[in-house]
Amino acid sequence: MAPLQYLLFGLALAATLLTPLAAEPRVASRAEIIYGRKFGTALTFDVIKPAQPNGYGVLYMVSGGFFSSHEAIDGSLKGGLLTPLLERGYTVFAVVHGSQPRFVIPEITEDIHRAIRFIRHHAADYGVNPGQFGIFGASAGGHLSLTMGTQGGPGKADAKDPIDRESSAVQAVAAFFPPTDYLNWRNPGDDAVGVGVLKDFKPAFGARSDTAESRAVFGREISPLYFIKPTLPPTLLIHGDADQLVPIYQAEIFLKQAEHAGVKAPVKLIRKPGLLHGWPGLDRDVATFAEWFDEHLRGVKK
Repeated sequence: MAPLQYLLFGLALAATLLTPLAAEPRVASRAEIIYGRKFGTALTFDVIKPAQPNGYGVLYMVSGGFFSSHEAIDGSLKGGLLTPLLERGYTVFAVVHGSQPRFVIPEITEDIHRAIRFIRHHAADYGVNPGQFGIFGASAGGHLSLTMGTQGGPGKADAKDPIDRESSAVQAVAAFFPPTDYLNWRNPGDDAVGVGVLKDFKPAFGARSDTAESRAVFGREISPLYFIKPTLPPTLLIHGDADQLVPIYQAEIFLKQAEHAGVKAPVKLIRKPGLLHGWPGLDRDVATFAEWFDEHLRGVKK
C-alpha cells in the first residue's frame, strides 16, 4: 500500500467501527501538542478533557497498519469511540506516531515511549495522576498498547532531557484484535514478519523482513508475547473469532504465555463470535475498556 492507502485504511476502519455520536461529554481539547521531533517532523498528541475529570489519563494509540494521522483523531471523536471514557471522566491523550513507510515498527515504538514519558512529566498540567496510566488501541494500535504493557519502564537517570528520565510504564492495558507474535501468526511456525498475510504491510517491517534468517530475529524483537513478565499490568483483549487479518490465535497464545510466565495481574480475553477485524458499534465495547480502567486504575469495581 502507498501512504495514502494506509491513511484511507485507517479512516475506513474508524468509519466501520463507530456509531454516530449523540453528544460529546467533553468541554475542552488541546490539539497537536508536540512531544518530540525526528528528522524535522513534529510528533504530536491531542488532549481531550471531559466535563468532569476523574484525575486519571488514558492514552489512545492512533494507529492503523502502523500509519497514524490527526484526521483519525477527528474521526474517533465524531464517531464516538472515546465517548465511554470521557463519560467516566478520563482525560484521553490521542497519540500520533511517525508512520510507515518512512518509519519501521521499532522506531514507531520509540515514539510511544517518548509520548508516555512526556505526558507523565507534564501530568500536573493535564490534571492526571502520573502514577496511573491506561492505554488502548486497535490492531496496530493494540500492538503498540501491548508493547508498552510488556516493555514500558524506567527512563535513563542521566538523560540530558528530563522527560527521558521518566518511566514509560503503563498500569492497565486494553486492546482490540492486536498482533502479539509475528512468528506464529495463524498457527505455530506461520511467519508473518512482513510476508504472507501481512505482505501489504511490509514497509512497517523494513529490510529486516527480507530473509527468513533476519525475520526469525526481528519477529521476536517486535512481538509483545516474548516480553511478558510476571509484572505485566492488568490486560484486557477483545477479539473477533472470525478475524482473517489478525487471527484470534494471536490473543489466545498471549493469554497462554501470560499464564506460563506467572503473571499476577488479571489477563482476560473477550471473544466476539463471528466478528471480523473490526465491527460496527465497536465504540460500545470501549465501555468495557472504561470499566477495566475503572477497576484497575481507580480501584472502582462495578
